[in-house]
Amino acid sequence: MQLSDIINLSDYPIDDAAFREDCKNTLDKNGALILEGFMLPDALEQVREEGLDNQHLAYYCTEDHNVYLTYPDPDYPDDHPRNRSIVSSKGCITDDQIPPSSPLHTVYDAPNFRSFLCDVLGEAGLYDYADSLSSVNLHYAAEGKELGWHFDNSSFATTLLIQKPEAGGVFEYVENVRDADKGEMSFDAVGQVLDGKTPVKTMNMPEGTLALFRGRNAIHRVTPTIGDRTRMLVVLAYNSEPNVAISQSASMTFYGCVG
Repeated sequence: MQLSDIINLSDYPIDDAAFREDCKNTLDKNGALILEGFMLPDALEQVREEGLDNQHLAYYCTEDHNVYLTYPDPDYPDDHPRNRSIVSSKGCITDDQIPPSSPLHTVYDAPNFRSFLCDVLGEAGLYDYADSLSSVNLHYAAEGKELGWHFDNSSFATTLLIQKPEAGGVFEYVENVRDADKGEMSFDAVGQVLDGKTPVKTMNMPEGTLALFRGRNAIHRVTPTIGDRTRMLVVLAYNSEPNVAISQSASMTFYGCVG
């Protein structure tokens, strides 16, 4: 399968310099770039069927964490925004469990797609994970599963929505809550979000959407899935440096194994 069979290049000419610049400006301004209908219908259906066929392989985990994805700080009480417990729950199949012929591998490995991401994200280069598990992941959120409020440790995330649930599963975020590079924790602002006192933005995307999101300074979550239709989302994970592998402890937490 060629990239032109997978990506809607007529609407999203990823090789065009002006299009790349427009995408970069949108991402820089909004902290998010949403390209609806990025994946063509036949390729989208193939990935959806692959996901359903391999869902039995998924490793499911439920995590209690704080929004900073760090260990609790005993200098603060348990109900302080620094330590407040958030729940995330999902299933995942890993890169080595996705069929070699999948359109997901074609997109992930395509030099011009990676070059497009570099220009839009302002990265000199993007590299595969050095382990066999982390580069392409397909996440499952059945009824009641959710991704709790948090900040990302990485500077960007690249995702493809494969299957929407009947209801719920809505991406919510508040941008510019903190400046991680300056070491800001922004406890007051975080507390306002956790208490439901801050208006949030939503991205209720259609299937086949490519989303680039800067989540290091934007607090975000995915609301619980409602109904029998499982939400399926692909994460295309790249590193800005070569030869980076997920830690063994993180691998056991997220995947239940080490690659």
